[in-house]
Amino acid sequence: MAKQEDVFKKVISHAKEYGFIFPSSEIYDGLSAVYDYGQNGAELKNNIKQYWWKAMVQLNENIVGIDSAILMHPTTWKASGHVDAFNDPLIDNKDSKKRFRADTLIEDYCAKIEDKEKKEIEKAAKRFGDAFDKDQFVATNPKVLEYRARREAILSRMAKSLENEDLADVKALIEELEIADPDTGSKNWTDVRQFNLMFGTKLGASADSAMDLYLRPETAQGIFVNFLNVQKTSRHKLPFGIAQIGKAFRNEIVARQFIFRMREFEQMEMQFFVAPGTELEFYEKWKQTRLKWHLALGLGDENYRFHDHEKLAHYANAAADIEFNFPFGFKELEGIHSRTDFDLKAHEKFSGRKLQFFDPERNENYVPYVVETSVGLDRLFLALFSHCLKDEVLEDGSERTVLSLPPALAPVKAAILPLMKKDGLGEYAEKIFNDLKYDFNLIYEEKDSIGKRYRRQDAIGTPYCITIDHDSLNDHTVTLRDRDTMVQERVPVSELRRIIDEKTNFRNILSKI
Repeated sequence: MAKQEDVFKKVISHAKEYGFIFPSSEIYDGLSAVYDYGQNGAELKNNIKQYWWKAMVQLNENIVGIDSAILMHPTTWKASGHVDAFNDPLIDNKDSKKRFRADTLIEDYCAKIEDKEKKEIEKAAKRFGDAFDKDQFVATNPKVLEYRARREAILSRMAKSLENEDLADVKALIEELEIADPDTGSKNWTDVRQFNLMFGTKLGASADSAMDLYLRPETAQGIFVNFLNVQKTSRHKLPFGIAQIGKAFRNEIVARQFIFRMREFEQMEMQFFVAPGTELEFYEKWKQTRLKWHLALGLGDENYRFHDHEKLAHYANAAADIEFNFPFGFKELEGIHSRTDFDLKAHEKFSGRKLQFFDPERNENYVPYVVETSVGLDRLFLALFSHCLKDEVLEDGSERTVLSLPPALAPVKAAILPLMKKDGLGEYAEKIFNDLKYDFNLIYEEKDSIGKRYRRQDAIGTPYCITIDHDSLNDHTVTLRDRDTMVQERVPVSELRRIIDEKTNFRNILSKI
């Protein structure tokens, strides 16, 4: 646990030191759970967006993208259920005066049981060596079975209590498990109560006439209210999808774990409209499609898993999360939900407008069903950043810190490094920079030793360093250094564009989906 905490601290420190993420308005002591993306963070974030957009919209003929407004008519949120049901179960510790999400306390308790289960498996693997059969061990070992049954029983009871809004039983479960305030150890809890997460604001010039609005807590509703506009103008038949990347806002009382849970965050969502009765087939299809998209990033198959929901949201008839192994354990990265026809029917009821599709094959009008895929952009950023940040010991005993991002996502694709500024090397390097900058995001550096510059580029994840020396002026070749292998080779300047493109093109990851 201590090691994981150290890793996470290094992630946060590195993100700030190298221009990826800063605390928001830091000169005024910051704002809790709100962050700014620095110069390298903004580039990485935009590249992640491009990867998602290309995979979702560009590669699918039946999916289009929109960009809906953050501010929406307030009745939108009444229809969606957010006004009445968008709540977190909160509990206060009477001694420490700290507030916690009750479900998170219980989930963290279950995570500790899961850790015990993993230790049993690891001990057995060491004991039996190559003869170890993990599946058989998990299926037959009494301790592992006991841990798993206990964890499942606790989560099942919590899900049932939350679904039935039995908050008294949620508190009773916390007390039965003897869950304590993680900081103080106190078990003196208040009752559990619900807290609505939407931020309120006003629209209008005067306080008397201003309309009460909300900052959207999700981007999906902007897609639903535009269903007919998009369907008619795109002329798509079912099944078809509408994709969107946008900001959302939630007044998280217990925001924590850096950018994993924030009050202002960004979502990449796609709503796939299908005929009634086919939704579960498409739900299974999108589960596998989205997992392939994540696996194409090369972060390791073992770091992903599906988690099927015990407690379904009011709009869903099936739901699963793709979880990623963050430095603080497996947590939700993306949700795939079969939302039925809840949203469109609710907006029909509250707006008085028909939101239906005429199906020529069925020769009937109906309200489409919806399968949703929703990935948190900030969480995906954290997954990539935390997994790719590595300390390496080199053959000569020296160390380096490298951010081994997929090259297509790297903030800077190549660094142009003249060995020195004088003797015409600076001018020649600038000429190369100006030629390549139309195709790639580059950085030009001439300060410090070449070794220090290499280390700086490793730390921000730059795939290539291009060094210009005195020979470059005569034979028009440069030294090309690869971030991952650190191999250096002389290549013609005329070949740089092709070489960089081959390594950093989005095709390299898109083709794996």
